[in-house]
Amino acid sequence: MRYILALLLAGAGWGQQAPRYTARIVKTFPHDPGAFTQGLEFRNGALYESTGMVGTSGIRKVALETGKILQQLRVGPPFFGEGITIINGQLIQLTWQHQTGFVYKFPELQFVRQFTYPGEGWGLTNDGKKIYMSDGTAQIRVWDPATLRETGRITVMDGTRQVAALNELEWVRGEIWANVWMTDEIVRIAPATGKVLGWVDLSALPRNRGVADVLNGIAYDAATRRLVVTGKYWDKMYQIELVPVTVPARSVPAR
Repeated sequence: MRYILALLLAGAGWGQQAPRYTARIVKTFPHDPGAFTQGLEFRNGALYESTGMVGTSGIRKVALETGKILQQLRVGPPFFGEGITIINGQLIQLTWQHQTGFVYKFPELQFVRQFTYPGEGWGLTNDGKKIYMSDGTAQIRVWDPATLRETGRITVMDGTRQVAALNELEWVRGEIWANVWMTDEIVRIAPATGKVLGWVDLSALPRNRGVADVLNGIAYDAATRRLVVTGKYWDKMYQIELVPVTVPARSVPAR
């Protein structure tokens, strides 16, 4: 049911109101095909990745160029790891259905405490002042980073249509970018209003195909302006550049 809903609502986002993009691959990097990617974030030139599935959840520091795991922290059962974000010297991690999150000292990745929130946890990102959290719906929750308490919500809309199944989040040049669960699409969102600013179709990226091998994972390195994407169980990561999709103008018949 969640898969069908995601497809319907993501497809509805391809209307006339939001620009469309594809991507050009700039560079290809190795990725652990055993990683069920949930969150991805650059920090100080390194890549931090959270992985899911009960029993294999965790957080890892990864060398982008080689795919080598430099540091790893496991999250044991019954937790199913979800999105992460790094802010104010802390790495914050969600779990899926246990309404529990974890706070780690960063960059040491030392456990500090756990906290709770209502509903499911999916993706996280931040703008340096606020944390943004997705829960699989069309809403993005806004959190105070000091208290990790909700202060508001944004409903993501493409025109008059809500865009549901928002998953992994990333802050990219003043926008929130979100993977749409079980699709090959990323939606670009205005954080103040929830308005859809564009759709990115990544269906052409090479990947291993399977039921769970879907696009998930966006990391933007502001220092180098590198944009990297991957997916669950993918064996590659891709640095990409966006390519606008040109829609031919409709001709007007001569009188």
